[in-house]
Amino acid sequence: MTTPTNDVYAREVVMARVGHLIRRKQSEIERITRILRCFFDPDQVQAPEPGIIKRIILIGPYARRNWYEDKHTIDFSDYELWFVVNHPLFTDERCWRRARDVVRSEFGNRCAVDLAIYSKSDIRIAKAERDTFILDRIEAGITLYRASRDAPLGARERQGPRP
Repeated sequence: MTTPTNDVYAREVVMARVGHLIRRKQSEIERITRILRCFFDPDQVQAPEPGIIKRIILIGPYARRNWYEDKHTIDFSDYELWFVVNHPLFTDERCWRRARDVVRSEFGNRCAVDLAIYSKSDIRIAKAERDTFILDRIEAGITLYRASRDAPLGARERQGPRP
């Protein structure tokens, strides 16, 4: 007997992966992830294959569980997200410009989002060269999305993020 796959996007799945955070932070991370997935625009470059986000990894203080937020000084940790795409051409800034703009307009100064975009070949090279900077962060990070196991965005999510 085979287990049916979940082919409907559920925001609770991403939020559960960061269950160690307070609810507001969980919601922000889920929303940022959804926006970036929705507005990734691989059509901005000519590539030999369709653009696919293979993996999204939360790294840094929110993954290490040592984030901070000081309401008095408005000082807070950045959300650090690493994206792995299927081809080096999709690391081009043009593919991510709209997504970054939407995140910036949605969140403004409420939170800072740092993105690093890598291709699958970048990760293979890092493994071959034993690049501890990259490998340690991937190992310690929290995978928020993996194309091989998680559902794609539904039509409703593709129309744009909802509050």
